[in-house]
Amino acid sequence: MKKLSLLLVFVLGFTLAACDSTQITIISKPPTAVGGSSADPAPQKDSSQGMTLSDDQGAVTVKVKPDNLRNPGNALVFEISMSTHSVELSMDLASLATLTTDNGRTVQATVWNAPRGGHHVSGTLSFPAIVDGTSILDGATKLTLTIKNVDAQERVFTWEMPQ
Repeated sequence: MKKLSLLLVFVLGFTLAACDSTQITIISKPPTAVGGSSADPAPQKDSSQGMTLSDDQGAVTVKVKPDNLRNPGNALVFEISMSTHSVELSMDLASLATLTTDNGRTVQATVWNAPRGGHHVSGTLSFPAIVDGTSILDGATKLTLTIKNVDAQERVFTWEMPQ
């Protein structure tokens, strides 16, 4: 009887601990925040100049941070790091990435400045900031970077423009 009582207390305690509402984590992921599977966490904010967003679909974690949104000059630059233990990271992100504003402008990346290969790669991805004599950021309130085919069909990172 004593063993049965202990077992009942253990099962009841375990069940209550599993149902403890203070342990629930809610992850909100709008479709435009990060593309891909629903098991992926929402982007994580960083208190630096812009926001560092992270996407860990598949076997690759990709972190992206805008480098110069306030003063882009001729190029918008993003710091990107990719990390994995199973995928060769030898791709040219310039051919896989586009930048889109909420006012309808889209540009292809021009330069991926990073070493090729390995399982931990960091570098900068550059986009033209001026198209046809106009800044692509003029009138934009949101900026979306889309990277395709890095161990996931699509990774989407969206930032609110600094005011």
